[in-house]
Amino acid sequence: MLFILRSSVPAMDNKEDIEINKTARELVNQISVVLKTSQIHDANNVAVSSMIDKVMAIINTMILAERIIALELRGDFFYVNDTRIRYPLEYLLNFDFLVREFKKRELGSLIFKDRLSSDDIKIFVKAFISSGFSSTPFDVMQEKVSDLKNFSVERLKNIVDRDTVEPRKMVKKTYFNAVSFTKGVINKIKSGEKVNIKKAKRVVETMVDQILEQEQLLLGMTAIKDYDEYTYHHSVNVSVLSIALGQRLGLNKKKLTDLGIVAIFHDIGKMEIPNEILNKPTRFTDDEWKIIRKHPAWGVKSLLGLKKLDELTIKSAIVAFEHHMNYDLSGYPRIRKRIELDFFSRIISLADQYDAMTSARVYSRIPMSPDKALSIMMERSGGQLDPLLMKFFINMIGVFPIGTLVMLNTKELGLVYESNQLFASRPRVMVIIDKDGKRSTGFVVDLTEKNDQGDYIRSIVKTMDPNKYNINLAEYLL
Repeated sequence: MLFILRSSVPAMDNKEDIEINKTARELVNQISVVLKTSQIHDANNVAVSSMIDKVMAIINTMILAERIIALELRGDFFYVNDTRIRYPLEYLLNFDFLVREFKKRELGSLIFKDRLSSDDIKIFVKAFISSGFSSTPFDVMQEKVSDLKNFSVERLKNIVDRDTVEPRKMVKKTYFNAVSFTKGVINKIKSGEKVNIKKAKRVVETMVDQILEQEQLLLGMTAIKDYDEYTYHHSVNVSVLSIALGQRLGLNKKKLTDLGIVAIFHDIGKMEIPNEILNKPTRFTDDEWKIIRKHPAWGVKSLLGLKKLDELTIKSAIVAFEHHMNYDLSGYPRIRKRIELDFFSRIISLADQYDAMTSARVYSRIPMSPDKALSIMMERSGGQLDPLLMKFFINMIGVFPIGTLVMLNTKELGLVYESNQLFASRPRVMVIIDKDGKRSTGFVVDLTEKNDQGDYIRSIVKTMDPNKYNINLAEYLL
């Protein structure tokens, strides 16, 4: 009998299947814990060795019963004996981490053919960590474990030659299609035409697919701010950030699509604000703020007046009304009776605040740096913002969000290119100015990479303001 992670999901209908799932779940979780810890400490560290012994015990127990075990990743899930490994919420981050790390290395299967020693697992762990810095990660890992008799790895299935795919172009197309769609819908509503919210489904489903496959690239698009089209880009950015956060929270694809659609329409009430106020180049007066604060109610009116009144339209109206009310109800509109804000409202208010603070506005041409915006949001956590969701948001965005300009200890200047869930302070960085002060071709470095002595090769010294250096994020992130 073969333990194998596969894609079909028959129901578990007996105690043996439940026990198999529990053991396999613990195996995947422990492998994740070992690999996370090994990125901080050497594989010979006492704490790591203890965790390796746990993994070895689980594998060898399963080997006794099954002879061969093959753990395989397909899609975004691990499976055992044609049954998906189900896991509680507390395992979510570990499973999510392992899925991403497998994909990064094009690793599809771990095959255990007989009892393993702790040294066997240490060799795999070292191979796994070091392969992450290679341009051919799976080949490097396969070579490093090739001498192991009882263990082997297999490539992730359906991996297409990287030269034949252009994921960045697909992400750009998806993003700008969403901006174009949003602009068209808002203009239709302004002109009094009837709009069916569900027509947004196809556009948002594509974004959901891209988030699941290319999260960092699509999040990177939200870092590129377009001043002239702020209204439409803001709606799409909030949608992208909300979907990405929902995915981290474990929402299924249908819920993610609904969340994305609702996010696009969260600010629809602003179309009722007179242009001379909305586009005013100076700060608003008290009377103008009173008008601005009416847009949540206007949003409800606009949405409930659409072509079809269904559950999604009602949900959109609720979020349009609540997205400025704040977690502690200190915002607007003010209400007499205390309520708990809708789950979507709490997610979208986070995304809305972050994108608004990091965007250039009519009255504020210079946007706030991403790390400064996060710092302010952390201060608001528990008051204006849901504290638990804020933790997931920071984990998603990273301490140094994509697009942050950083100075490295090597005197190189770079843009944060991809966040690191495990090491928030050690993202991947695109070097744009080399140590001699010359413009670079934009090669990407991983700040978790260490030298032979076990020291980090590069670290962030401080963040910089890209506006002071006339750095165009679009030039690099696109």
